[in-house]
Amino acid sequence: MSVRYRRSEEALERLTPEQRRVTQREGTERPFTGEHLNNKAAGIYVDVVSGEPLFASSDKFESGTGWPSFTRPIARDNVVEKTDLGHGMRRVEVRSKHGDSHLGHVFPDGPRDAGGMRYCINSAALRFVPLEAMEAEGYGDPLHLFDHAGEEKAR
Repeated sequence: MSVRYRRSEEALERLTPEQRRVTQREGTERPFTGEHLNNKAAGIYVDVVSGEPLFASSDKFESGTGWPSFTRPIARDNVVEKTDLGHGMRRVEVRSKHGDSHLGHVFPDGPRDAGGMRYCINSAALRFVPLEAMEAEGYGDPLHLFDHAGEEKAR
């Protein structure tokens, strides 16, 4: 993935109060309230600050936790995992590499047949790019995740 993705003052100014609270102040949206929770469309999820591609719909699954959950990122180079000792717990925080946005946390209780990880991500940290808009918006690289009929390919 290209390093054209970056955090900018202009991008930060465009954030809604909820997006700012979640991505810049390590907030968590209330469970079952995020706009992407029930999205079943084919496409990718990008960082709301930098635009870097983070997760594919093909790796999204219903975890029952109230937040969008994914088995893996599109490119490990675009996510940073850090130990989080806040709230009296030991967790692993997930941040975007180029935008330095707080995304959520990763847990080892995901689907075993898909690697066993659950990336539990706040909708407020994500922008969804539908499959049909990916090329036009400059996200041609992750198109390999989908077949010609628009269905997700197994990875």
